[in-house]
Amino acid sequence: MPPFKDPSFQDRTASAAQARQRALDKLKARPPIDPAVLEERKAAQALRDAAAAKVREEKKAAREQEKAEQRARAAEAAPPARPELTEEEKKAARDARYAARKNRAGR
Repeated sequence: MPPFKDPSFQDRTASAAQARQRALDKLKARPPIDPAVLEERKAAQALRDAAAAKVREEKKAAREQEKAEQRARAAEAAPPARPELTEEEKKAARDARYAARKNRAGR
């Protein structure tokens, strides 16, 4: 068995060039696409895109409807809003909390 010989840089570049040339020859050997077939494919893709867009819009509308229903249910179940306190009422409540805290601390 002969010893393994590392390919030189020139060998590697020549091998890569040959592979590129084979791939290019294979690509060039393919028959061109018939314009009628190409138009048919484009039309089919446009139909698929339109159907997907319609489905997306329906899903979006359903999500929006569900969100609106959830907001309506939340509004019905929400407790009534507390009335806004005046400055004097806020000060009295603050003073009461302060007095209670002071009493708890044993002062």
